Amino acid sequence: MGGRQMIFKDYYKILNLDTNKVTAEQIKVAYREQAKKYHPDVNVGNSNAEERFKDINEAYRVLSEPNAKRKYDRMWNNYIGKRRAKDETYGSRTSVVGDFFNMFFGTVDNKNMESNITNKNEKIPKKGENIDTEINISINEAFFGVDKRISLRSVNGSVKSFDVKIPAGIQNNERIRLIGQGKKGENGGRNGDLFIKINIQDDKNVKLIGYDLYKYLPITPWEAALGTKASIDSIDENINIIVPKGTQSGELIRIAGKGYKDGKGSRGDLVAEVKIMVPTNLTEKEQELFRDLSHVSHFEPRTMSI
Repeated sequence: MGGRQMIFKDYYKILNLDTNKVTAEQIKVAYREQAKKYHPDVNVGNSNAEERFKDINEAYRVLSEPNAKRKYDRMWNNYIGKRRAKDETYGSRTSVVGDFFNMFFGTVDNKNMESNITNKNEKIPKKGENIDTEINISINEAFFGVDKRISLRSVNGSVKSFDVKIPAGIQNNERIRLIGQGKKGENGGRNGDLFIKINIQDDKNVKLIGYDLYKYLPITPWEAALGTKASIDSIDENINIIVPKGTQSGELIRIAGKGYKDGKGSRGDLVAEVKIMVPTNLTEKEQELFRDLSHVSHFEPRTMSI
């Protein structure tokens, strides 16, 4: 077969995945990790990183599209999966070269396959086990990004510490992967990886639900009755909102686009939950005013349906 020959691209390896037995969500998470790492904005002037970033995007375009992924997986299994099984059985190491685009569409040139079989009795390299752990961070830390130091204790009692850079806008339950920081490999096999699950914790002032931030908005009874303008802190700014007259405790006021980052360049909403606060230490004048109000008001809340 004529034409220019190209080395077959292992899209799973490019996304730092060990196998093609992965879900669409795992592909998406792996893509985000690699794209952040090799993005041109954080690798200015690095041509290698620029090329790697192109490969990462090319890999995601194929693997995120079900039909393209099925075609690619057939070819991947033929050249990578079978080779890996052969390596595990015989301790072999195979180098595969061919016309990538012809392979992708199903034409295979076996003349371009080269194999070097090692001694059958040679010990097979074994990858170390992955380690899973998790850390808790605040909503503020997750929104702006933070550097964390974690320590893990091994079975022999030794402690190993890791510096973890948590990117701004990380999603709840998203995992950060530290390559080669898992358990040691055997017989020259590479180390496993460390996976750190991120738990974003609510605090007493704000809750994260999806991409929306929920906060209480305390107001007085007269503000609720007459309406008012109130200010509330979003995560990164102070916002003035209008509280309509007749607002009830528990009502929600939604401010679009002022919530948490959605990972796609947009944000959820800030939702203010109104909480009417009744004063407990009244002055004589305040008590007098409330008594006057009780005499002139015809409001009967206990006759209303809730």
